[in-house]
Amino acid sequence: MDEQTRARRAACTEFVNGDGLVQPADLLATIDPGTEADVYGDGGVVADLERYIAGLLGKPAAVFLPSGTMAQGATLRVHADRRTSRTVLWHPACHLDNHEGQAHARLHDLIGRPVGEPDRLITRADLDGVAEPVAALLLELPQRDLGGQQPDWGDLVDQLAWARDRGAAVHLDGARLWEASAGYDRPPADIAALFDTVYVSFYKGIGALPGCCVAGPEAEVAQVREWRRRLGGTLFGMWPNAASALALLPERLAEMPGRLRHARAIAAALAGVAGVRVVPDPPQVPMMHLLFEVPFDRFCDNARRLAEQSGIWTWAKPYPTGDPNVVRCELNVGRATCRLEPAAVADALAALVA
Repeated sequence: MDEQTRARRAACTEFVNGDGLVQPADLLATIDPGTEADVYGDGGVVADLERYIAGLLGKPAAVFLPSGTMAQGATLRVHADRRTSRTVLWHPACHLDNHEGQAHARLHDLIGRPVGEPDRLITRADLDGVAEPVAALLLELPQRDLGGQQPDWGDLVDQLAWARDRGAAVHLDGARLWEASAGYDRPPADIAALFDTVYVSFYKGIGALPGCCVAGPEAEVAQVREWRRRLGGTLFGMWPNAASALALLPERLAEMPGRLRHARAIAAALAGVAGVRVVPDPPQVPMMHLLFEVPFDRFCDNARRLAEQSGIWTWAKPYPTGDPNVVRCELNVGRATCRLEPAAVADALAALVA
């Protein structure tokens, strides 16, 4: 984002997506002045957060790490090291495969095998087509690149049973587990109980400073902790990020059902807007994808005009699709979104296809 675009966003007073414009001072304010510091990840608020997450997810142990890229690669390596296979099954849109510079292969000697099709969820039939030995099955809940879709509960259980029947571990990419919990109308521990290990993020959805946890059995978590050090993630002090997460988690988790209701109300309001389509409709979690029937350049012009004339920030630019007359955006329903009436959101989005 260039400086002119940043200035335009800063001048806006309403934000359609997520929590809106969060200033550094706002993030620093999430750190309790009385926080007890850790030393290289030991003790203090880092240990408090790890115990909280282990309890929240119903797992014996948890470890705090600075990034999901570090956390998930290390966790999958631990699973593979306990088995004869290095193959990990995942969706074609898996973050590890598409956005991490192939760190799983370069650092951990893992073989990623996409299963299923990019435009739909993995099915049991997809898994039945895999004959080779598998170290782990990774599922992302919800599937971000599909607008936050997730399988029916029975389908999810069936897929994990397939993996366990073959001696494979099951790992949850739960970067948005908090949203998935609202979608399934189940506490996070119910979802986590299906998996051997679970990764959760604290800046996505929660809005805390960057950081994450991996939760699971004590032996696996202890090994991930060792890999954190080998990968340079055991910083001298991680207390600011851990304190931010611990402060925000309870209240933000309590908001997720309301965010889901708001997401569905927005989708309903968009039903009467020509040129805007919701995926999936209705939303399954507090996020959705929006397909706009408008060329890329016109969308950008309309978004800029909306920001300058109405003070409403949407997106700086959309994602292209295979159709030059259709673009895509991701709408995460956060605190800023919830401050806007669904009809107002629909009016703003309608302006983008004008």
